[in-house]
Amino acid sequence: MSHPTPDEYYIPEPSPWPLAASLAVLLLVLGLALVLNDVDPGWAVLAAGLLVLAWMFYGWFGDVVRENLAGRHSPRVDRSFRLGMYWFIASEVFFFLTFFGALYYVRNIAVAWLGGAGYLGITHEILYNQFQAQWPTSGPGELGGPFEPVGAVGVPAFNTLVLLSSGATITWAHWGLKAERRGQLVWGLAATIALGLLFVALQAWEYHEAWREMNVTLRSGIYGSTFYLLTGFHGMHVTVGAVMLMAILGRALRGHFTPQNHFAFEAVAWYWHFVDVVWLALFIFVYWL
Repeated sequence: MSHPTPDEYYIPEPSPWPLAASLAVLLLVLGLALVLNDVDPGWAVLAAGLLVLAWMFYGWFGDVVRENLAGRHSPRVDRSFRLGMYWFIASEVFFFLTFFGALYYVRNIAVAWLGGAGYLGITHEILYNQFQAQWPTSGPGELGGPFEPVGAVGVPAFNTLVLLSSGATITWAHWGLKAERRGQLVWGLAATIALGLLFVALQAWEYHEAWREMNVTLRSGIYGSTFYLLTGFHGMHVTVGAVMLMAILGRALRGHFTPQNHFAFEAVAWYWHFVDVVWLALFIFVYWL
């Protein structure tokens, strides 16, 4: 097939994958809500959502890969892919900034007001005159019962080392790709995937310990809510990143990438480095401070 000219722009056929993605998100959110409230068949709905999500990823990734191998992506299409990834990561930055902003507001403003500080300090006497303005807190009256906050030492510190190491391994893989060292590329990607999955496994174990042994639950007031919201969304992003890395590893094993043509690898590497940076912020503001 002839290569497209720089100004050509490939328009794909109508695709079912956006609809499949919407269905997957619906099932995942519905299933998670049912599971958290101990309602049947929550786990079945959640599993169905994961299956639809996996099917969507496989089909959508496959279509784009086949388009690329067929030579349908001109330099103009490549630029659109890069701009799309820039804006996607920018949207993710603001997504997490929203949650960090909520954490800041709660810790430094709302808790202080409830404790009697500021121009809304009158609420301290009227509503909760026994409330102590300190963090972490589960709210007035210890709504969810006493709990032990999750500290930075232990699993969180080790997971920080794991994720930072994964940033180094994917960079090493990128160097191998640019130097046409396929073995370095493959082993670097495999190591990054392994470290990402280790991170998720350790976070799951941390959740189990926090929930069962430390009584940090979604009923632990604002501390439990913000803890699971921030770390849970990050863990989801790591999981999605690991899935994308698996797809990139499969393509690397088939020899799809060259030093001049490997934007799919670069896009996933950008995403992975973004996940690393977000975790550093989480480690500092959620676990350490």
